[in-house]
Amino acid sequence: MPTPLITIGLLIASNVFMTFAWYGHLKYKSAPLLAVIAISWGIALFEYMLQVPANRIGHGYFSAAELKTIQEVITLLVFAAFSVLYLKEPLSWNHLVGFGFIALGAFFIFHKWV
Repeated sequence: MPTPLITIGLLIASNVFMTFAWYGHLKYKSAPLLAVIAISWGIALFEYMLQVPANRIGHGYFSAAELKTIQEVITLLVFAAFSVLYLKEPLSWNHLVGFGFIALGAFFIFHKWV
């Protein structure tokens, strides 16, 4: 399997776990904070088990700056879906414009300037 595909696949999976670890508890505000922290750490363990290999495998094919950029773009996409589908919070036009500017930043990271 090609390195970019493995790297991006692992980053997508790790971001799903990360998003649930960081934001999933927002639907359960009555849960005790210490319990939420412990559960979030448990979920985050799986995120690290995917994120670290993704960066290890991808580095060399991608630079560290490119890996971070890929991760941030994936994070926004996963979070946008999570926010709408799980938290039932709509995204407004200003969120989309802001995400668009971040995507524009990714263009500048990956564009090969001569």
